Parts: sequence; structure tokens; C-alpha cells
Amino acid sequence: MRLLRIAPLVIGIAALLPSACFAEPKGSLVIGGGAIRFDDLRVWSKIVELAGGPGAKIAIFPTASGNPRATGKRLIETFRKAGADAFVVPVAVKNIDVDYREAVNDPKLIEQVRKAGGVYFTGGEQDRILKALRTPDGQNTPLLEAVWDVYRRGGVVAGSSAGAAVMSRVMYRDAEFVLPTLQRGVTMGKEIAPGLGFIGPSWFVEQHCLTRGRFARALVVMHSQGFKYGIGVDENTALVIHGGRELEVIGYRGAIVLDMSQTTSDPQVKAFNLKNVRISYLDRGDSVDLETLAITPSPEKEDGQKIDPNGPDFKPLHDRVLFSNDILGNTTLIDLLTKLINNKQSEAIGLAFDGLFAKTHAAQGFEFRFYREADSVGWVTEAFGGEDFTVSNIHLDVQPIDVVASFYKPAPALPDQLATVRTGSTADGGAATPAKTVAK
Repeated sequence: MRLLRIAPLVIGIAALLPSACFAEPKGSLVIGGGAIRFDDLRVWSKIVELAGGPGAKIAIFPTASGNPRATGKRLIETFRKAGADAFVVPVAVKNIDVDYREAVNDPKLIEQVRKAGGVYFTGGEQDRILKALRTPDGQNTPLLEAVWDVYRRGGVVAGSSAGAAVMSRVMYRDAEFVLPTLQRGVTMGKEIAPGLGFIGPSWFVEQHCLTRGRFARALVVMHSQGFKYGIGVDENTALVIHGGRELEVIGYRGAIVLDMSQTTSDPQVKAFNLKNVRISYLDRGDSVDLETLAITPSPEKEDGQKIDPNGPDFKPLHDRVLFSNDILGNTTLIDLLTKLINNKQSEAIGLAFDGLFAKTHAAQGFEFRFYREADSVGWVTEAFGGEDFTVSNIHLDVQPIDVVASFYKPAPALPDQLATVRTGSTADGGAATPAKTVAK
């Protein structure tokens, strides 16, 4: 398969980035998972704070957008509500009057960006950012160097969706859906491309991660490109990274941390496979040290309940077999992780396969086996009005499977002389009132 022809090593991407890019930064990163709500100022206010506070200059790059004028206008209004003095950098590869090839070398524009306290990259298509801000031979344009100056000087570089994807040294640029990516792998210059590398060479960044099941495609590129660690952030949520080391989650939901520093893969198995990936889930207010991977739960969870499945006083909330036939579904991963940490059963299974194809054909799929080990621990709080979890170090093995053709078929009809009448149901989808069987 194509994936196995790509050795798990770094394919010289660092050579495409100026050495200064890896200088110790003094600034901060704010990495949004996409769909950051304009009327929810938690993320926007944090960017303004890190850019210098009220009145801070923030340079908006609508470069990834298909409608940069409208996108830039909306973001100016949003940042102004959060207290910033924002301005649009007119650099885009389409739907704008300014020629981006001239703009990236404009001394006045370069100086304006360099003097800003923060930079924000909008969502859209991340490949447009590379096309506009990198030269054809992969070098940083003067305008991109100005962005790096902001970061190195102590300012903030932020982005959401496409603006988040460019944060790592490799990014997805023209990816297939998650399942085909698992089946066929990735190729540099096709599905993936060099990113801007703000977060440094060891970490991969994924966006729209939990709502779209993209944790699985993050595993593919991490294995292919030699990443030890990865971060996947959910929608309307952001990661704040201070000085390249401490990461904090803000916004609506959470993020996952992927640790593949002790992961292995069996080269005798032709399809994608991994053993001993460690997954942690961080919710709002949680933080992690990016060097040691030590997790600090939010103060609310510290005051709440610690869940230690290996402790003598462990009293699991659940005693159920955990199984999902669509582990790539919307937030399925998080539902499984939060139930597994507080369950009498110590492992859970999730499958990924094309159910429509498997209705009539044998299909290739993947089994995701999640399991607890001695380092697995969790926290939970109801301080926000519901249950908010932090889950540390659930282990994961991924192996290919064959799904048998016609894995389901319509149930046989009831005998003609019988009819089943449902007499009631519950509003929450629970068990209904027992059915009555009556003769025709």
C-alpha cells in the first residue's frame, strides 16, 4: 500500500524552513480548532490580551479565505469588540485587488505587520497561505519573516481551522476523508505539505479534530512523517501555548494529546497498524507541559473527583462492554474515553469501515482497541453544569480488519398471524413500554 512505501522519518522538511524559525520563541500561539463563534469572546479576548491588551494592533491575514474581503471585515469587527485595533493584511491568492506577489514584498506592509502585537490567520484553504507567503522554492517571503519577528519578539500568532493547520511543520493540504487516508496513506506534495512550523518540529497539529474523527488521520501523518507528539483541537475551542512549552485549553470543549514516543508498527502487516499510542483528553481549563507531558487539570476538576482505576478505592460508575461501530463519528472518541476511564471493563473497541460498501462487498476496515494501563487516570467535575472530564493516558492499538460482505440484512418478517404493537416510548430514547403481541 502507498502508506508503507513512505518510511516513518522526517523527509527533509526542516531543510525547507529557515533555521531562525526554530529559535526559542518568546511569544504565544493560539490554535483554534475551527468554527470559533464570533459572539463568544473567550478566544478573541485571549488573543487581544496576549497581543498587548486593549488597543493592541492585530494583523488579520484572510489569505486562506475564498472571500477575503468579507472575512477580513467580520474579523475586524470581532477583534474590535474584544478591544483590539485590528487591520487586514491584503494578501490573498483570489478575490482581492492586490497582487499578493507584490504585497509580500511591500516595505510599508511588512513594517506594519512587524510592529503589530499579534497576527491572526483565518480559516479556508491552508494551501493558499503557503502559496502566498512562501516563495516557489519554499523560502519565507519578507512578509512571513515579519510574522516570525512578531512571534520571536513576544507577540501572539493565532489562527483557526486552516490558520491552525499551518502551525506545524507538516500539514494536510488536500486530504481525502479519514477512512481512505487510513487505507491509502499520505504522500508529501499531495495530501500533505510543509506547514509554517510555529509550534516546532516535534508536534503535529490537527483541527476540527473531535467532531470529524480526524484523530485517526493525525495518526497516519504522525507515523509517516516521524512526529512523536500531536495535538487535535475541537471546534469553538483553542489551545494557548506560552513560550513553546505550556499548553492551556480555552473555549467550549477540549482537545486530545497524542503521544507516539513509544509506539511501534509491524512492518510485516501490509496495512496501517500501530501499537501503544497514548491518548489524553484535555477539557477547558486543563493544561499540559509540552516537554514532560504532565497534565494539570483545571482547578474545578482538582476540587472535583479524581478517577484512579488502579487505586484501591476505585468504584467504577459503569460496568458495560464499550463498543462502537463508527469510531470516526462526531465526538465518538471522547464519549468512549470518558466512559472507559470510569468503567469496570478495562478496554473498549471501535471500528472504522465503509458500511455502505460492506453491505454488498468484503471491505477493509480498522479496529481501534483502547485500554487502560498503570498510568491511566482521570478527573471529573460538574462545576460547569454538566460532566467535564480530563482523561490521561488511555492506550491504543490500531490493526487492519476484513469486514465480511453483507454484514447485515433485513430481519425476517413476522408470521402473518402476528402483529406487534408498540404501546409507548420514553422521551430520552430509553427502553419503551413492553410491546404487546396480538393476533390479527
